[in-house]
Amino acid sequence: MISTKGRYALRVMIDLAQHKDEEYVPLNEIAIRQEISEKYLEIVLKILVKKKLLKGRRGKGGGYQLTREPSEYTIGEILELAEGNLATVACLVPGAEVCSREEQCITLPLWKKFDGMVHDFFYEITLEDVLNGNI
Repeated sequence: MISTKGRYALRVMIDLAQHKDEEYVPLNEIAIRQEISEKYLEIVLKILVKKKLLKGRRGKGGGYQLTREPSEYTIGEILELAEGNLATVACLVPGAEVCSREEQCITLPLWKKFDGMVHDFFYEITLEDVLNGNI
């Protein structure tokens, strides 16, 4: 399940893509347009800046902007940075302990295939695709 943090990260990135021609977009403008509290938005933006999806500037004329073109961001990249990973079951989380039932787990191939489908779906769609309605 995609959490609020993941959904908000995606909304912020889409908002900034829609306003990419502006120098820096102030946090309060994004918060108002997206109806997200500034306090929660700061948490999401901090993650995106730390991972270099955005750059931020403090002070007068400050705000946030994309570091790349919207066509260069995938939805999967954004969601994974916000969520940590998109694994559908605990045994497929990167770095998870090997399950003692792995060798006899008849459902593991099912979960692996589903995870692959989710991954491929989100990594094949860019911010630009979303902006242009090409989904």
